[in-house]
Amino acid sequence: MQFCDIIGQENEKNQLRQAVREGRIPHAQLFAGPAGVGKLALALAYAQYIACPNRTEHDSCGTCPTCIQFNKLQHPDLHFAFPIVKGDEGDVCDAYAEKWRGLVTEHKYFDLDDWYRVMGVETKQGMIYEKESSEILRKLSLKSFSGGYKIMLIWQPEKMNATCANKLLKLLEEPPTMTLFLLVSEHPEQLLSTILSRVQEVRVPRLSEETIAAGLQKEYAWLDTEDARSIAHMANGSYLAALKMMSESEDNQTYFDDFVALMRNAWLVGQKKDYSALLKLRQWSTDMADSKVGREKQKAFLQYAQRQIRENYIYNFHCSSMNYQTKKEQEFSTKFAPFIHDGNVEKMMNELGKAEQQIAQNGNAKIIFFDLCLQMIVLVK
Repeated sequence: MQFCDIIGQENEKNQLRQAVREGRIPHAQLFAGPAGVGKLALALAYAQYIACPNRTEHDSCGTCPTCIQFNKLQHPDLHFAFPIVKGDEGDVCDAYAEKWRGLVTEHKYFDLDDWYRVMGVETKQGMIYEKESSEILRKLSLKSFSGGYKIMLIWQPEKMNATCANKLLKLLEEPPTMTLFLLVSEHPEQLLSTILSRVQEVRVPRLSEETIAAGLQKEYAWLDTEDARSIAHMANGSYLAALKMMSESEDNQTYFDDFVALMRNAWLVGQKKDYSALLKLRQWSTDMADSKVGREKQKAFLQYAQRQIRENYIYNFHCSSMNYQTKKEQEFSTKFAPFIHDGNVEKMMNELGKAEQQIAQNGNAKIIFFDLCLQMIVLVK
């Protein structure tokens, strides 16, 4: 990983580079900030920059044997600890090393849910167990392969159980010679105060909308500027959130079409007494209840619909910075937003939330969605 691979965070890159050039490398640093801003990538680029024998003023060379090993996460002086779930594969991180390398090398930006999916344990909570502290001590007590720093990167250190965290304290206070701890955390407030007092914090802030938009257009050449800016605004400073929106764009387009069909036909029945639209709503509820759609997508649609009701209500305040919509959603809101007001917004949200809950409880989807249609006719009217 090189600094040039990471979008934004120029101030943080400059501070890290300067510390290396001036020989002021703290033995323990905490990269803290919200999800999706590049903390792990920044820590990895920093580690590679420190280890690279041919680094320039601005970055590691990227071509030497050391950089190649770092890019593959296979350098013998680079070690990792991260949350895992005890199972057949074991209760230390080395048992999941291949899966970890695969995820990190393929995706610079990911979160804990993504890691759980790679491990195949979506419904469980990961942890860094007590045994890992012994593994960390063992690895750092070995002689450095290259004669430089031994680097221990701990991702999500707030997931360490109490015993592991306490055992790590002494090691952080009196680390072996030429040892570097890099902690990457989304919730540093959950760490022991005694650990926080032993690390130097590198605060990694949210990305600007301009930075996210530029990154998206670089990665998706077909994406136009206006859509990139709209997604960047909705991402709220997280490049990971923007990437997930891009990957979900096809589903979101389907949800948008379904939302428009529901609201437009409800309006036609309620306002124009167009009863052919009622037949369309009946068909809409049948289509939504189709087993091919599945309950997860049914719930996802209802969550999407709740967000659109909120966005249309806020649209009436004519404050664009408060709206988080795509270009198509905004175009629809110019006509639909006046029908969402103080008199019906709360009731609409309640009906959509009730339908989501009933779907989650395995209720009859066809009845639930047709009842939702009838409620929307009354509320839009």
